[in-house]
Amino acid sequence: MGGAVSAQPLAVQTEPSGQVVTTDAGSLMAVISRAAADPNTDVDKLERLMALYERLTAGHAKAAFTAALAAMQPLLPAIDEKGGIKNNSGVVQSTYAKWEDINDVIKPILADHGFALSFRTGLAGDGKITVTGVLSHRDGHQEETTMTLPHDSSGNKNAVQAVGSSTSYGKRYTTIALLNITSRAAADRDDDGRAGGLGGAAQHAITEINTCETPDELRAWRAKTYDGLAKVLPSNELREVVELYNRRLKATKSGGQSHG
Repeated sequence: MGGAVSAQPLAVQTEPSGQVVTTDAGSLMAVISRAAADPNTDVDKLERLMALYERLTAGHAKAAFTAALAAMQPLLPAIDEKGGIKNNSGVVQSTYAKWEDINDVIKPILADHGFALSFRTGLAGDGKITVTGVLSHRDGHQEETTMTLPHDSSGNKNAVQAVGSSTSYGKRYTTIALLNITSRAAADRDDDGRAGGLGGAAQHAITEINTCETPDELRAWRAKTYDGLAKVLPSNELREVVELYNRRLKATKSGGQSHG
């Protein structure tokens, strides 16, 4: 490469292996810009610099994605399973969390942590459809997962309804896979008696607090989760969570196990 490039200060280090590493993408891009404007620049070296820049920015974006996901996941509550699958006699054999219930709960939490969730649909062989869930972060990194599904023609659905049902199913389960969401039958939820009118994140926090059996467990929960909750919960819901936390802390210190 021309001398104009080698003379520029750059926040890079050379490891013993000879590999060049840097943590300053802005400085590297400035060097690349100057090199591109120099007619004496070696094109091959310029391309290697561009490849280095792309790896660097991609690495930073992935690290930001991972950090944001780790901060967000404790705030994603278990979703009540309000949907039911019936047998031929009309008896509910199993339950599931509906897509609209999942979406309503996760949308504000995703937005607060810089995530967007989108989907692509397509056709596979044998009349099947594909649903791809894409979880994107504001810093540029994204992860995706794909399901291939038959048309759901159960319950005398017409062709359009069958496609819609399969698409909803795909959205539901690709989202669950991307975010590691759990669901449970509504009747199995065991939280504070006043939690019925609270949002999903507050209900999840109340459930977690009630499972803490010692002051140390409660303090660990607070250190891990409280700051994130305080950013997303309405003041009345946060107050309910704090009041329960304080009651549980007092009860565990005195040896009691009060949940109310």
